[in-house]
Amino acid sequence: MTLFCLLWVPAFYFFWRSITGSSTSGWAWALIAGSIVALLQFLNGPLIDPGGFGLSRWASGFVDIVALPVLVPLLVYLLLYLFKFIAGNIDFAGFALLWIMPGAAVRSLTWSAIQHDPILLVLVPILWTAIAAGISFFINLIQTNSRPFVIVLSGLAILFIPFAASTSYWAFFSQETTMGVVFLAAAVAPMLVSVVMSFIRAENGG
Repeated sequence: MTLFCLLWVPAFYFFWRSITGSSTSGWAWALIAGSIVALLQFLNGPLIDPGGFGLSRWASGFVDIVALPVLVPLLVYLLLYLFKFIAGNIDFAGFALLWIMPGAAVRSLTWSAIQHDPILLVLVPILWTAIAAGISFFINLIQTNSRPFVIVLSGLAILFIPFAASTSYWAFFSQETTMGVVFLAAAVAPMLVSVVMSFIRAENGG
């Protein structure tokens, strides 16, 4: 499980590059900033005390474990893009995945040392990639489609994915397996759709 946590994000990143056929603009920014954030998180610890099984546990999962670690690089990449600090191929998912690689490496060691928990070492890395690829999918949909209902639904989906991912983590931690599976499926579905569509485009030559 430790190896899964360590290798899943890099493996998914290279798989993502293989099916999208492009490199990631701003990759150096992502790795440097991600390494700094990972070091700060290691030194400072969690921002929210997880408490027991209630709202504080969900909030801790959202902020410290599941959602915010991926949302921050997506937001940073959006700002870099808007202020034209990056040029060339725009790849929100690739940037976020590169950013969280150092953090995934640090957490794979700390989590396995403290508690060999499959929720942390297996589920959470999958949720990271689900958030990165899923939100990227809907951002691209907004960029390529000007229909108001598509923009509104995509915006709602962008808000829902990190909520579903954090709720899945909380539900599995609370031993609410059925709820965990439902929200896991909801969080992962956009990523799977994005991967399938990218694979089809790659097979059809773009």
